[in-house]
Amino acid sequence: MDANEFVNRVFQNLPAGPITRFEFKSWRSGDRPTSEGFGLGPVPGADPDKLIARVMDVDRYVGNVDYVAECRSVADPNYVRPQKVRFFQRIGLPVLGDIQMELALVDLGVRDGWRVAAWSQIDDATRRLDPKRGARSAYNVGCWLVKPGIVGYALSSAPSKEDVGMLKYAAMTKGADASAPQVVKANIEGMARWASRS
Repeated sequence: MDANEFVNRVFQNLPAGPITRFEFKSWRSGDRPTSEGFGLGPVPGADPDKLIARVMDVDRYVGNVDYVAECRSVADPNYVRPQKVRFFQRIGLPVLGDIQMELALVDLGVRDGWRVAAWSQIDDATRRLDPKRGARSAYNVGCWLVKPGIVGYALSSAPSKEDVGMLKYAAMTKGADASAPQVVKANIEGMARWASRS
């Protein structure tokens, strides 16, 4: 899944008016089992450059970003910091278990007044991961959007069907859609807290 196409869809769905409280919006795209969506909310004092710097700091996610059990950059000459980074990530989900993937994260600079960083899954590398260490992600694409005092987080993801049973797959797709607003809000608040400490 292409990160730029996803970012385009996010921008097509951004609210036109001022953002004075947390807002969440989702939509279906193709025949994927989960919706795409984003949350936006006011975060007093949020600095776009500082927050995007934290987003790009993948080697320090553990302990600073909720539910990240393991995260490390992967050496690759096609991804040169600070603008691009390739990384492995394993998320520990309460009750549901772990899900893992390799991602490419890119600082896209400024678009329509927003600082944007977006990621997409590296499919072949993700398929090579050991499923005994957690379900592999079937797809994972998203972005962060930041203006002074406003932070947004957008995501579309699902586990690989072959790595989980039917009940867990339903919980991780339909359940993910149902819990998305709360999860997105928590991610925004957590990243903003980390950025404010730097």
